[in-house]
This record gives sequence, C-alpha cells and structure tokens, in this order.
Amino acid sequence: MSGRPRRRLGALLTAAAALTAVLVPAGASAAAAHGHRPPPRAPRTVVIDGHRIQQTKLRLDRGDPALRTAVRALTAKADGWLGQGPWTVVDKPKPAPSGDPHDYLSQAPYWWPSQPKTAENPWGCPYVQRDGERNPEVDTGTDRPDIGKVFNSVTTLSLAWYYTGRKQYAEHASDILRTWFLDPATRMNPNLNHGQFIPCKYDGRAIGIIDFSQQYTSVLDAVALLDTGAPGWSKSDRGAMRAWNASFLDWLVNSDFGKQESAAQNNHGTFQDMQIAGLALATGDKDLARKVVLDARALRIDRQIAGDGTQPQELARTRSWHYSTFDLVAYTRLAAIGRQVGVDLWAYEGPQGQSLFKAVDYLLPAATGAAPWPHPELEFYRYAASDIVHAAADAGDAKAEAAVVRLETPPGGDLWALRPAAEQLDSIAG
Repeated sequence: MSGRPRRRLGALLTAAAALTAVLVPAGASAAAAHGHRPPPRAPRTVVIDGHRIQQTKLRLDRGDPALRTAVRALTAKADGWLGQGPWTVVDKPKPAPSGDPHDYLSQAPYWWPSQPKTAENPWGCPYVQRDGERNPEVDTGTDRPDIGKVFNSVTTLSLAWYYTGRKQYAEHASDILRTWFLDPATRMNPNLNHGQFIPCKYDGRAIGIIDFSQQYTSVLDAVALLDTGAPGWSKSDRGAMRAWNASFLDWLVNSDFGKQESAAQNNHGTFQDMQIAGLALATGDKDLARKVVLDARALRIDRQIAGDGTQPQELARTRSWHYSTFDLVAYTRLAAIGRQVGVDLWAYEGPQGQSLFKAVDYLLPAATGAAPWPHPELEFYRYAASDIVHAAADAGDAKAEAAVVRLETPPGGDLWALRPAAEQLDSIAG
C-alpha cells in the first residue's frame, strides 16, 4: 500500500474518533467497552429526589467505597427476591365478599375471636380488639401478605437495577408489577373496598386503605426508576400502570371509604394525604398534589402534633414508639412530595409552635440511645427512627444532623444514601 492511502485512512480514523467524542457522552464508550450501560437519566420519582439518586449513581460508578458497601447490602436483598413471585390477587382461597377474586381482601390485624370456634360459629365471633397485638389469622386466606411482598420486592429490585444495571432485577420487577396490577387474568381491581374486614362485623373498612398507603408511594418511585429504560418494562406497561394509578386515585378521593380515611386525625389521615398527593403527582395532577400538601399544614400538623413535638394520638397507642415514628414516615415523605410542587412543609410552624422538626427532635433521645422512651411500647426498636432522623437532617435540622452518627443501623444495613426517603423500618405488617 502506498503512503498516500495510509495517510488518508489515518485521517479518516482520526476524524471518526473526533466525531465519536462529540456524539458520545463522556464515559459512555468506556462503559460500553466493559459491558455496562451509561448512567440512566434522572427518574421522575414522586418522593425520592430523582436528580439526587442520579448523582449517587455517578458517584458509585466512580468507585465511592461507602456507596459500594450500601449497594452490596441492597443487591443481597434483591437477590433474595429473584426466586420469589410473582404474586396475584386472584389466588386466595376465597374471594372477597363482593365475589370478585380481583378485589383485594385483608383482615383487621388487631381483632381476635372471643369465643371457641365451632361448627355453628366457625370464626369464634364476636371479634374483640387487642391493640398492638397482631392476630396471625390475618396472614392466611387474604391478600395482605402477598401485597407486602409485591411492594418490598419491586422497591428493592428496581433500585438494584438502577444502581447496577443488572437486567434480571428489572425484568423480575416488571413481571411482578404486570402480574399484580396489569394482566387481565391476574390483576387487582383499583379499589380497597374489602381492606381490613372484621369477621361477622364488617366486609371492609376505610382504615384498610393503610394497607396500601403505608408503602405504595415507594412503588410509584420504583415504577419511575423502571421508566428510565429498564429492560422488560415497555411503553405499554408504563401507560397501563399510569391508568391503574389514575383509577385508584379517583377511588381514594371520591369513595366513601376514601373520604372517611382523609377525615382521620391520626397516622391514617397523614398516610392518606401522602398517598393521594403522591398519586396525583405521578399521574400529572400537580394542582391536587400541591393542595393536599398545603392543606396538611392546618389539617395535620396543627391538629396532630403538639407544641412540644409529641403526637398525642400516637402516644395513646400500646405501640407508641412504633406509631410515632410511623406517622413521621408519612410526614417526611409528604414533605418530599411538597418540595416537588413548591411547598416547604419542613419550614411550617403552627400556632403553638408545632412543626415537623420538633416532632423529630422529640424522638432524638430515644433514637440515639441517650434516654429511654418514656411512653408505652410493647416492643421497642431504636432503629425505627433512623430514616426520619436522616430526613430531618437533610432538611436542615442541626440536632438531627448531629444525631445521625449515633443512630442504630437497621437490619440489612443503612440504605439512606441509595434511597433518601423514609421507610418504616420496624414494620409490624408481617
């Protein structure tokens, strides 16, 4: 070959390389060479800050050792879900009282039979309440155990896919979502008409909405993660999930049960607000999301948090620590939704000085182990407060920020850096 063709070929290769450098984002070619996808775009999450976790992904790719430790804990959990599910609402032994197997069914957890079970009285009715004591019957014959698995698996698997790019996580999360929510043969109807029924008393109750509201906004965030381009999750899946969520939101806002739950003046009302605001944001109704967050200032903080930071309705429970932290999970997640619609719920102070900062600060002595919890609690877990202290610290609470280093690590590791939104870490849902 003559020198001129060689020089021409060299010039062409140089030009091609220059063009590639312009068209391909920095790091993408290296990622492709190692079989990795480029960092995904920031997800349009509802509670978690999508831009923040995008930056976390970039730090992880650069080798941040603390994040790698957290991802190992996350993927260990995700690996445990790969061999489980999917689950369906239609496989319970008996349908809900409506007769439709696609209707969700759960049993009230704190209600127990008061009489021996006989052929004439197979349930042992009447049922009586034993607050804080969970009846093991609720885990048999209903959808409650399965929906917990759906929520927890999808949340973990989608996060694990986002941070690692391993397609098996996304594909399994997608299969679980399609089976429970979308497939006509196995899908759940978008209502909770038969949540937390009480045998021989009620076919369903408004407070059964808590079965979803305590975790469903995490599913909304999981879907947003998959929407960034996950393998196994299609455009039609995305559209069908949005339609299901829109129907569910309509039921929550307009049904009698939904209205009753919104009127509750304890954690049920807070979680209902959080769920409605989250669904509104996820389905494009920012006006409704903003209204719910704004209304929560007078409706929730003023009425449900005292000037000293206590939550009187939650302190009245036999599980006062659990329910005090539980309610604050809803508040901190609602505040995160508020940030996306221009409302700073952390900055709000009520007429007696009520605020989310005060409510979190009241828990700090027990959360850090500096003092015992001074209220009734059947089973105290210090780590239950860890996420809400993280949330307050991130929002600018200096006391919470100082307390972070003294928090008890939750079982399975501290995942705050990977999913900076509070979860109930001492779940008593089974």
